[in-house]
Amino acid sequence: MPAQPETTRHRPSAAGATRPAERPTTRRGPSPTRTGRQGRNRTRAGAAWVGICVAALLLVALIVFMLQNTGPVEVTFLGMTGTAPLGLTLLIAGVGVGLVALVIGTTRITQLRHRLGAGRTPR
Repeated sequence: MPAQPETTRHRPSAAGATRPAERPTTRRGPSPTRTGRQGRNRTRAGAAWVGICVAALLLVALIVFMLQNTGPVEVTFLGMTGTAPLGLTLLIAGVGVGLVALVIGTTRITQLRHRLGAGRTPR
């Protein structure tokens, strides 16, 4: 949200003449982010702590999921056939999808950085 301009009003001087109003000023620079609770500032350490807590909860859920899905399933991939626990096969499939998304995202970011770099002129 953009900062609201602050205007300055002047009172008439002792002689009764008024000074012309100055240009409105705007506050520059980053404003502290407020959480809404007691007006405390957010910190990187606090954000990291929340992220670690969420990751730990997701890890516990993943462990429970894998322990509940231990039944063997038949897996066929590139002509190879075998059996493995259902939870493990789904975990491997999820990691594979994550790696494909990582490769595609890295390729796109590299393309965009290259385009930005091509438009710059050396000083």
